Amino acid sequence: MKNSIFTLMLFVSLGVVAQNQTDVSLMWKDSEKQESVIISETGDLYNKVKHHGPAIENEWLALRLYFDHKVAIDVYNKTRPGLELAEAEWYPTEEQQKQGWGADQYKVGSTVGLGGVRLWNPETQEEMFLNPVSRRIARVKKEPGISYMEMLSEGIPYMGDTIDVLVRVTVFSGHREAKVEAFALSCKPVYFFTGINYHETTKTRQADNYICTWGIHPEDVAAFQLNIGGAIIFNPDDFESITKAPKQFELISKPTKYISTWITSACERESELNNMDAFVKYLNGLSLN
Repeated sequence: MKNSIFTLMLFVSLGVVAQNQTDVSLMWKDSEKQESVIISETGDLYNKVKHHGPAIENEWLALRLYFDHKVAIDVYNKTRPGLELAEAEWYPTEEQQKQGWGADQYKVGSTVGLGGVRLWNPETQEEMFLNPVSRRIARVKKEPGISYMEMLSEGIPYMGDTIDVLVRVTVFSGHREAKVEAFALSCKPVYFFTGINYHETTKTRQADNYICTWGIHPEDVAAFQLNIGGAIIFNPDDFESITKAPKQFELISKPTKYISTWITSACERESELNNMDAFVKYLNGLSLN
């Protein structure tokens, strides 16, 4: 039977999920106090907030949005189900990792990472950061069955206009996939740019409605390097082109004010999705009805 994202969302909305296995985290670097909103007039608080931006998690993985011009999505991979952000704050110790905690295995670099959102300029045929801005706002929220983080980038110069772009990432209790949404708060439709990055040490596979990777990321933060998988799942009708560039698969949307995709990840130390074949089989069984 195919896994139905729609069905699970319905269960969550009806309160069927008895225990909320999601959480949020947004803190200044020198504080232990959780914030719900942090605002920057410069748009760059990358080195002033913990885990470089807002973060969310469910039992399968954690995700963060970089609080700077990249607004990329990064992954914290887990080896066993459970919530870890509150204690690990994205960077567990080597001893904790030996005991089975997760780690920052994913390497984003200058790319969109796993499903990050930017803009596309059809005239110059160039990717555009959500930058410069007049203000950037990070927000996190935990609700029954879900948690989400948002990054609102205001005052972005785009195609002779100035627009705002809201990126929202939502995780669901009991559900491995996270939903990524982008809203263009503008008078005219825009071209969104998203995708998934890869490295020389990762294998890639492209299907009609998803792109996935599997392998070692050249990350030096984790105590041990592990093979990890990443996938972006999408409706191909939403996109004008899908291209494999040197560092990332690039998905350029049709003109729109809203786009959504799903992202997910897995790790070789998990009990089931611990190799590329198992990961691909799982992705082939997903339904986005």
